[in-house]
Amino acid sequence: MLLPAFGPKPIAALEPFTRDLCRQLLKETAGQATFDAAVEFAQHIPVRVIVQMLGFPQEDADIFRHFIRQVLEDVDQSPEERQELINQGEIDAYMDNQIAEHVANPRDDLTSFLVQAEIDGNKLAPEHIRGTMVLLMIAGIDTTWSAIGASLWHLARHPGDRRRLSAEPALMDTAVEEFLRAYAPVTMARLVAQDFDFHGQQLKEGDWLLLPFPSANRDPAAFTDPDTVQLDRDHNRHAAFGLGIHRCLGSNLARMELRVALQEWMAVYPEFELADPSAVTWSSGQVRGPRTLPLRIL
Repeated sequence: MLLPAFGPKPIAALEPFTRDLCRQLLKETAGQATFDAAVEFAQHIPVRVIVQMLGFPQEDADIFRHFIRQVLEDVDQSPEERQELINQGEIDAYMDNQIAEHVANPRDDLTSFLVQAEIDGNKLAPEHIRGTMVLLMIAGIDTTWSAIGASLWHLARHPGDRRRLSAEPALMDTAVEEFLRAYAPVTMARLVAQDFDFHGQQLKEGDWLLLPFPSANRDPAAFTDPDTVQLDRDHNRHAAFGLGIHRCLGSNLARMELRVALQEWMAVYPEFELADPSAVTWSSGQVRGPRTLPLRIL
C-alpha cells in the first residue's frame, strides 16, 4: 500500500525541500571553527523531512526526534523505566489530532494518503493510520541521521577520500552506496522458530537474534577488499536496506537524504577533520551512528 508514496517520483519531489533544509542548517553553523555535525546537522534532516511528508508543522519536529531516540536507544533499561521515558500517550494524542485535522481538511501529503487509503475496499482504522505513521518515524529517522553522521565521520578521518569526493562530485552516487555498505546503521531482530545448532551454538525456539547488516556487508565472499571503503566500488549489492521481501520501504528516501546532505556539506565545508576523536560518541541499540561528532573546519 505504501510503495507508491515512497517511489522515485514522490521522493524526487521532496529533494528541493531537503536541499533547502540542509543549506539552512549549514548557514546556521557559519563562522564556527568547530561544531557538532551530528547534533547541529545530521539529526535534523530526516525528522524534518518525515514531518514534511506527513504534513505536520515543522516546529513539531523535535517532539519526534526525542521520542525516536527514547524508543531505539534506551533498550538497556527495564520496561518500567522505558515506559516512564516514552510518553506514548502524548504521541498518540498528537497523531490522532493530526489524523482528525487531515480528515477534515485533506491535502497532498502522506497523512491524507493514509486517510484515503483502502485495503480490500475498507478504509484504514485510525489506530492503523497512527501505527503506520509511528512506524515510519521509527524506521526512517534515526537510521538516516546515523548514516549521514557515519559518512561525515568517515570523511573527517580519511582526507584522501574527502578530497577525491570534493574533486570528483560525479562519484557521489557510488560513494553513497559505499557508505551505506560500510556503515549500515541497522541491526534487525528475529525470533528463532525452532531449536537448532548453529556452528556449535545452541539456539532455542523463542530466542531473540540480532542480525547485523554491517557484518553481511563485510563478507569477503561478496565484496572485494570488504574492509576498505572504495568510493568508486561498482559492484555493491549491499544489505544496508535488507534483502528480499523485507527490504526497506524507504530506501529511495534514505538515499536521497544522504546524497543531498553530503552534496550540500561538501559544497560548504570541503575540508574538515575530527576536532577531538575521543569526543565522538555512538548510539546503542539496534541503530548505530554517531550521537556526538565534533568537527573542525579547515
